[in-house]
Amino acid sequence: MSFAHKEEHVDDDMLLLQANIDDMNPEWTSAVMDRLFELGANDVYWVPIVMKKGRPGLMLNVLCEATLAEQVKALIFRETTTLGLRIIPLSVHRLSRAFVEVETRWGKVPVKVGSHNGQVVQYAPEFDVCDRISREHDVPLKEVYDAVRFAYTARSRSERED
Repeated sequence: MSFAHKEEHVDDDMLLLQANIDDMNPEWTSAVMDRLFELGANDVYWVPIVMKKGRPGLMLNVLCEATLAEQVKALIFRETTTLGLRIIPLSVHRLSRAFVEVETRWGKVPVKVGSHNGQVVQYAPEFDVCDRISREHDVPLKEVYDAVRFAYTARSRSERED
């Protein structure tokens, strides 16, 4: 098993920056998101909302380390039409994460595995690899996912029985 985050832990010095936006071209959202990730944001997501006077809008949410706050704020003010931000201090509990490879009829596929208190509680095939396999072999993506998840559970069952 190769490890992405070997140990489960809590990051205490995190911030959630939020902005409600109702006057920005929605085509810009992916570019803003890409730039925030390039800057080092841990997570970026947009939520559709209804603002005053029934106007449709978007809420930008950015999770980052406190040390990045000034750079993230500057980018948001430069790249969006918001006039203000909410800044919420928070802690983030991160599961330990590891990647294991499982054998499928298309070759090896990595699966991300999350553990809490030493017990596996989450697992998911790597999307990019499954998508590539789906396209290359003209197989529905859901079929690839199902095969990878089956291979992982079979491998896990076999390891527990040993």
